[in-house]
Amino acid sequence: MNTYKTYAQIDASGRLVLEGLPFSAGSLLEILVVDQSHQPEERVESWRALMRHVQGLPQSQTISDEVIAAEIEAERYETMSGKLLTPQANSSS
Repeated sequence: MNTYKTYAQIDASGRLVLEGLPFSAGSLLEILVVDQSHQPEERVESWRALMRHVQGLPQSQTISDEVIAAEIEAERYETMSGKLLTPQANSSS
């Protein structure tokens, strides 16, 4: 997957225009828009609050560090071997 990061501002009409992108015409792109107006400290605290919430969920209490490490390793292996499957592909097997 090719990625490209840039910064842009919304114009007075509420539009965002991206020009000079390093992709071919007609390329299907995934666009993620992140508000950069928050101070870094706010983003860090927001992230910490989310992690506290997730870690407090009942299902989080049953996951061990070993299970997490195994899932990460499996994901790395699948990604590196080019065999990363979509959920639809996994359900058809």
